[in-house]
Amino acid sequence: MSFETVGDHGDLLVNYLRARKATFIDRLHWKLPHADGMEFDQYDTPQCRWIILHEFGEILGGVRLLPTTAACGVYSYMLRDAQKGLLDSIPSDCLFLDAPVLPMVWEASRLFVTDGVPANRRHDVQGLLMHTMARTAADAGARYVIGIVPYVFSRWLRRLGLAALPVGPRFTIDRTTSQAALFNVSRYID
Repeated sequence: MSFETVGDHGDLLVNYLRARKATFIDRLHWKLPHADGMEFDQYDTPQCRWIILHEFGEILGGVRLLPTTAACGVYSYMLRDAQKGLLDSIPSDCLFLDAPVLPMVWEASRLFVTDGVPANRRHDVQGLLMHTMARTAADAGARYVIGIVPYVFSRWLRRLGLAALPVGPRFTIDRTTSQAALFNVSRYID
């Protein structure tokens, strides 16, 4: 979904932002902006794409994609802004390299699967979410997706048939240990 297509999907974006709040603020206790029961921030702009998995409007999971060439006021994308010292919640040394600003690299953020997804379906939902994210990024011109993932990401991704390289040190945000990783999505390019 994009700003251009949001009107085609009824309340789906609102429900997705509510599911983000339930996940990141209510369950994980992250200190994030929210209003009217929805979590959103400066990166939810017309430049982003939202991957929203749902069944008849009930949100199962989602992720936000943003080109690393994005700009909105002083902000660009989360990892780059953290590296520039603009975000208090993410350490400025979150990457081993300079944050890329390339049309072929997009950032994934706010990846989640809701608590409502039963354990026997989580693997399938995670796989569909990650593969849809990769396909969407590739369709937008990306060859790589960079993002913050749980530090156990390599084991999790192997189970999904995907791979990524760590591109930053491990760090902890609000009791969650994470690490920046780079995904190669070029196999999804038609």
